[in-house]
This record gives sequence, C-alpha cells and structure tokens, in this order.
Amino acid sequence: MQRPQRKTAVGSKVKTLFLTGFLAIIVTSFAATAALAGVSGFIENDTHYRDERGLSKVRNTFQLEYSKDLGAKGIFSEINFNTTLRATYDAVYDLRDKEWGDKAGGPITMEQIGGPPTGAPAAQVPFGSAAADIFPPQYPFFPGSFDRTKNPNEGLENLGQALHRPNGGFDLAVPVRPCDEDSRGCIDDYMDADLNELRYPEFNDRQDWLREFYVDATIPLDDGKEIGIKLGRQQIVWGRTDLFRVLDVINPVDYSRNNIYDELEDIRIPMWIIETELRTGAGEIFDDLNYSIIWNFDKFRPSNLGQGGTPNQIIGAGSFFRGMNNVWENGGTVGNFAFGNLATNFAPHTIGIREADMPEWSLANTQIGAKVEGVYSDLGFSLNVLHFRQQLPTLRGGIPALNPFGFLTTAGQVAEGMPDDFGVEAPRAYLPAFDIVFPRVNLIGGSLDYYEQNTDSVFRFELAYTTGEEFANTADPKLYSESDVVRWVLGWDRNTFVRSLNAKKAFLTSVQIFGQHLLDHELYNAPLGKVGMPDWEDNYIGTLLVKGWWMRDRLSPQILVAHDYEAKATTFEPSINFLVTDNLSITARWNVKTGTGARKFNDVRAANQFPPFTATPAHADPMVPMPIGMNGFEPLGRFRSGPIGMAQNEDEVSLQIRYSF
Repeated sequence: MQRPQRKTAVGSKVKTLFLTGFLAIIVTSFAATAALAGVSGFIENDTHYRDERGLSKVRNTFQLEYSKDLGAKGIFSEINFNTTLRATYDAVYDLRDKEWGDKAGGPITMEQIGGPPTGAPAAQVPFGSAAADIFPPQYPFFPGSFDRTKNPNEGLENLGQALHRPNGGFDLAVPVRPCDEDSRGCIDDYMDADLNELRYPEFNDRQDWLREFYVDATIPLDDGKEIGIKLGRQQIVWGRTDLFRVLDVINPVDYSRNNIYDELEDIRIPMWIIETELRTGAGEIFDDLNYSIIWNFDKFRPSNLGQGGTPNQIIGAGSFFRGMNNVWENGGTVGNFAFGNLATNFAPHTIGIREADMPEWSLANTQIGAKVEGVYSDLGFSLNVLHFRQQLPTLRGGIPALNPFGFLTTAGQVAEGMPDDFGVEAPRAYLPAFDIVFPRVNLIGGSLDYYEQNTDSVFRFELAYTTGEEFANTADPKLYSESDVVRWVLGWDRNTFVRSLNAKKAFLTSVQIFGQHLLDHELYNAPLGKVGMPDWEDNYIGTLLVKGWWMRDRLSPQILVAHDYEAKATTFEPSINFLVTDNLSITARWNVKTGTGARKFNDVRAANQFPPFTATPAHADPMVPMPIGMNGFEPLGRFRSGPIGMAQNEDEVSLQIRYSF
C-alpha cells in the first residue's frame, strides 16, 4: 500500500472549492473567446445525491466542438474536419474523500455462519483472523496464512455491502481507495485508475480528452454515385435504438460515468476508425442504397465498468474484480468458504483473479465490419456483419493455482499420504481462480425501420446473432463456456396529442422491448440447488419514454421507465428540463429503483476442489470435484439481478446545469 502524506480534510475541501471557482472563471472567459472564433461547446455541472451515501457525483465538464468545411481539394468534392475536446473534473473524490476518495473504507468483519461438519460457531470474524490459522506453522492446514502487513484490515468494504449482507453466502473483502493510495486489487492496464484518473477521467494513457478527431471526405463518381471516407477518432453508430445495444457495438461504452443512464452519445468511447462508404443513391428498386466497410485499427479497448471504490459500477463488477485480484495477489480472509460455512484465510495464488489479458496492438487484433443500408418506400433497412472482440470481460477458470491442503513434517517435507502437488500451482476443477479475457466474436444481423402513415408511427427492429461469446458456467470444470446468442429489440415511436394537458404540442412516446436468448444455455439440478449459467436463457427488458413540451418548448418534463423481466427490477426516472435562456438549461432528475434487488446463484464454495479434504456429506464421491448447488448473492447473482437490480440501493436525485455557446 502507498500512503502519501495527506492534507487536512478542511484544507483539502477549501482548496477544491477555490480551484473549482477559479477554473469556472477561466473556462467561462475561454468559452466567450471560443464562441467568437466559431467554436461551439458547453460548460456543465452535474451533481448527484444518493440515498444514505450522500454526494455521489459532482462532475464538471467542459466540451469544445469545432467543425471546418475545407472545400474541394484534388479528387475530393468536399472535405470536412471535425473535432471534439472534453475535460471533466469530478469533485466528489475530494469533497467526499471518506466515501469515495483516499480515505474510503475501513476495517471489516467476515461472516461465518458455522455449523456442521466443522462445528465452528457462528461469528463475525475480523478480516485476517479466521480460525484456520490456529494450526502450528510446521503443520499448515487449509488454506494457509497471508501477510497482514501487505493486506491489512483497513480501507476495505465487504463485496456488495451497499446492496446486501452475505446472508450465508460468499463474503469477500474489497479495497476501495484509489490505486495510487492503495494498490491492492488494482489489475494492471485494466482497472488501475489512480486518484487523478478518477477525478479527471479524460486525462489518461489513451488521451480521452481528444474525444473526436476525424476528416469526412467525398469522392464523386460517374452516374451520381460517390465514395465517402471518414477517418479518425470517432463514433460509428449502427443501432436504431437507445439505452441497450444490439447492433451498436463498434465502440465500447463508459458505464463508469452514470451506469446505463447517460446518453449513448456521451458514453461511447471513440476509437480510431476508418469508414469507407459507397453511396449509390436511388435505383430501379431502392430509393437509396449504400455499402460501407469499417476498420477499427485502434488498440483494443474494453467497456469501462468502473472499479472498486467508485460510485458507478455496472452490476458491481469493478468491486468483485478488485476483491478477487487482491485475494490472489496477497491472500486474505473469505467469509463462509470452507465447507460453505467457515471464514477462511487463503494464501496467495489459491483463489482469485490472476491478471487481465489485454491484447496488444497487432493487425490480427484489429476489428472489421461491413454494412449494406438502404431505403425502400417507407422502409429503411440494414444488413450488418462485424468481427470484433467481446467488450465485456470473461472469467476463464482452470488457471494454475496452489493446493493448500496437506501437512509438512518438521523437516519441511510433505508428510506421507498427503497430496503430491501440495504447494504446487496446477489447474483445479471448479476452483474460482481466473484470468480475465476478451474473446473474439462474430456478429451478423440487421435492422428495419418503418414509417406507418395512418398512425404517424415509426417502428424499429434490430436483430443480431453472435458466435464466440463466453459466459460464467458453474457446471463446467473451468467455470465458463461459450454460447451463441440472439439479441433483438422492437421499438415504437409516436407523437401523440393529449389535449387535456397540452393542446398545441404533441407528446413523444417511445416504447422498446429488448430480448436476449442464449442458444447453448446450461442449468442443472444439484443436491443443494441449481448449477450452470447464471445468465438467463431468455430475458426481456422493456423501456418507456414519455416527453412533453410547454412554454414554447422551454419547459420539457419526461419520464423514463425500464423493467428487467427476469430480474424483477424496475427503474423510474422522472425529469424536467428548463431552458432558461437560449444558452442556459437546468435539468432536475430523480432516479429510483424498485424490485427484488440482489439474487442468489451457485457460488462453487463447496465444489470439493481439493479432494478429499473439501468433500462434504453432499458429495457422493469424496475424491471427485463437483459443485453441489450451494448458493449466495456473490459473485454470480449479479448476472441474474442485472444492471437495474444490482443498483437497487442507488436511488439518486440530480441537478444538471449547462451553459452552451
């Protein structure tokens, strides 16, 4: 752990407020100058307050947008240059440093429900104090000790503690301070942000302050056809729907900004891409027809899920990954693990996440896709194919890990009758020891949008079929398996008059239904419950958006509702936007979730990974590793709860003030 000298809390907050005001003056002056130079953009403060935890976001954003028509040059009939620069400062890490910053977390206890077959008492065991250490050092027994100086009981939270207590399940410690303050559990090149990278997220190794930087050029051909070339750092939008993605998967997404609730335009991560498009225009059959090829030649980048200790983490994955990497690197105490009821001290390299396999740049690691898009009467359509890397992580088990079971003689030799591989790293069936990988995926799909004149409605449909995606699977000895996936979405948009509310302006109504089907889904009965894939074989998410306008479109209230069918979780987000002047707007929101919340699933605590020492009465053969269906909220219940259910205790009110120029 690194512990730089800290300033007093009051002094730090005063400095933060002073710098915020000083920067606001500079930025406002610069904005006025930029407006005179033909540059547009905005200054924004977005402040969120979360139930029970207080401020969760004080995000200040400064964005500049510049577009220049460079005219005709050479073979090009037109050339346009576009760039977007964005800088963000989230003051919550300074103003609430005990909740989210370098003083977050503290000492914790781990749950031990006790009982047979060990006869251990029920207890709350301080981290690092599990009873497994009562054995003399010359007779190390499951699972061995760890160095408390490298992994002390400070700066920690229990995994999922904002949503649930272990309730008899897997209980893991998570370091929650920024990685320059506490490096425990920080996965190199993946989830290792320091305090400055959390406060100023665009100023990182990938230079995200340069949000977009591309040239859009046109080459005219005979018969009215033309070739369009778009080259640079950019967003490529294939989808026709909002909130959840089906075809719109070229750019990864930054869920650490505000989970799933920010506009996709703001949370897509631009990549260095070249898009070439042949525009044929109208023909004998189609009113318009275009062919395009995209090549994402940027270094691979996954979606940003947040990391342990940050306010926004989609399905809480960042905390789980950080806790698991910490217990692999440093060892630690895990609640309710041995025999499913004993708080257990693990030695390093026994369970956890070893590393993230982040692909280096090579031609073979780039991503390519193609699309045919056209219009026939009132019907728009596209056919899409894409070869890319899965942007969400897969945990692959079966990596070499220690066997901590055995006795040593006083001479340090393995005692007679003990496992030959005691103290040796080797693959273990059903052991939660993983690497993070991002497998190759093939996608084929298409979309339709149809304008129906009689009802003045637009119907939207997307369908995607993927191969190569990987999912958690506790029925497989390596705890993952591959499945083909079908995803689809059906949307309906209509402007509807509600005369009793507004006789002069129609309300926008938008309904969407998202579906996902895993073709190779596995789920089996075991002695104590289900084992297999925690992801649902079939799941559906419905969304509803209703938006109205008053006061010559200056006042605009709306309500957004999203419901996850299998997770039985719903989010409601009413909001109201007031355009004070042509430049200044204020938006107030309330985001509240209802439903079941955390869900349980098989957690392989009692899968007899080290036979016969870890066998239970439910194992028919004590020499065979096998999950028996013992379950808990962590770690796999998150896939059954989904992003809405896992954010059950993250109700927030927010106020956004934006000045555009």
